[in-house]
Amino acid sequence: MAPHLFPGIFFLFSAFILSLLVSISLPGIPTVDIARTHFTGGAAPHIATNTESIEQIRFGIWAYCTYDQTGDRTCVDSGHGYTVHLLSASKNITIGPGATRGLAVHPVAAGVTSIALLCSFSSHVTLVLIASLLSFLAALLTLIAFAIDLSLYVIVRDRVNHFDNVSARSVAAPGFWMTLVSLILLLLAGCAVYFGRRHSRMSGAIDYDRPVKPGLFSCFRRF
Repeated sequence: MAPHLFPGIFFLFSAFILSLLVSISLPGIPTVDIARTHFTGGAAPHIATNTESIEQIRFGIWAYCTYDQTGDRTCVDSGHGYTVHLLSASKNITIGPGATRGLAVHPVAAGVTSIALLCSFSSHVTLVLIASLLSFLAALLTLIAFAIDLSLYVIVRDRVNHFDNVSARSVAAPGFWMTLVSLILLLLAGCAVYFGRRHSRMSGAIDYDRPVKPGLFSCFRRF
């Protein structure tokens, strides 16, 4: 393996770890969610399956989790394209599968990143080039996933603000920012792998074409 490919491999490995963690998300990893909302006030809402008021709700890839006033966590494992019903004394809101179904792009991007990482370990020129192309493909998929994350955050922020007599503060969660960092790393990886491969080829060509200086006893090699 050419040492010039090490930076690209490092970027790909880091991007893969981040993508994998985001793809697992909550309830598997409670702190890795896409968006979360904090409720304060006497009329805090509750979910349809539980009448107890919640203090916080977190939106992940496969499920959402709520936290009550005592900090106890309840996760609804709804799977791909889940729906959230929030109810209060004066208003009910729904965040449907249209906002959460696209989150499944995350594991797809993680899968493509893993293939690019495996190809980057090869010393074969073609596989290294494929690794670079797959890095850019994974970056495109991650960009789409990040756009979906942003859309979910905006939808959540706008709808929870419709509750009366309750203060709702929505923020972008760690999974949101991890996706952004993964996108940057994948772009860097694609460039690093490509230019590392090019540098290796140029170095090989220079070494091959470089004339060999005759040694002190080279004249005796004829005999």
